[in-house]
Amino acid sequence: MAAASASPPQKPPRVLVVDDEPQIVRALKVVLREAGFEAVPAETAAQALDLAAVHPPDAAIVDLVLPDGDGVEVTRRLREWSAMPILVLSAVGEEDQKVRALDAGADDYITKPFGTRELVARLQAALRRSAAAEGEPAIVVDGLEIDLAARLVRRDGEAVHLTPIEFDLLRTLVRNRGRLMTHRALLAEVWGPGYVDDIQPLRTHIARLRAKIEPTESTGPGGSGAGGPGPRFIVTDPGVGYRFAQ
Repeated sequence: MAAASASPPQKPPRVLVVDDEPQIVRALKVVLREAGFEAVPAETAAQALDLAAVHPPDAAIVDLVLPDGDGVEVTRRLREWSAMPILVLSAVGEEDQKVRALDAGADDYITKPFGTRELVARLQAALRRSAAAEGEPAIVVDGLEIDLAARLVRRDGEAVHLTPIEFDLLRTLVRNRGRLMTHRALLAEVWGPGYVDDIQPLRTHIARLRAKIEPTESTGPGGSGAGGPGPRFIVTDPGVGYRFAQ
C-alpha cells in the first residue's frame, strides 16, 4: 500500500517592507523571519508599488519618508485595491504625517526607535483583525449601515469615512452589541495589551467616531446625563466604558 503523500509546507505570510535605510531593512528581515514571516524589501515608493502589484503581499510595513515620495502616498495607493494590513514607521516629531497615513488607510503605526516585540505584536494583531473581518455580515441599524467585511460605513445612504482606528472601535462595539465594553477591553482589543491605561486617546477617538455616525437630532441614554440628549448608538457608562446600544 502506497504511503499517503505529505502535504506541502505552508508558505510564510509575505510582508512588504518599504524603507530606504539598509540597517532597518536588515533588522526587520531578521525579526520577521524569526516570527514566521517572509520579508519582501523595497527601497522606494515606486519599487514597493511594483512589487505589490506583481505578487501581492499579506501585509506591509511602510516608512513615512522615502527618497521618491512618502509612505502616505504608498499607503493610499495600496489601499485603492487591497485590504491588507498596513503599518507605518514614523520618527518622533512626524505626528502630522502619521495622522495623514492613518487617514489614508494605514492600520497602525510604530514610532522609531521601536521594540521588535511590539512591532511583531502589532503586525500579528492587524493580521488577526483582517482575517476575522472576512465573511462578517453587514449590519443595518436605524439608517446606519456597517459592512464589516468590506470595512464600509454609510449613514442614511451616504458613505462615512472612518480611520482604521475608528472602524476597529466601531467593529468591536458592534460585534458586542448591548454588552458593556470597558475602557481596558476596548484598548486591549484595538490598540493592544500595552495600551490598556491610555484612556484619553480612546475618549478622543470615540468622540470623533460619534461625530461621524450619530444623527444630529439623536436623543437617548448616555453622554450628557439621564433623560437629556445623547448618542443613539455608542452609549457611555461613565467611568467604565461604552456599549453599542442597538
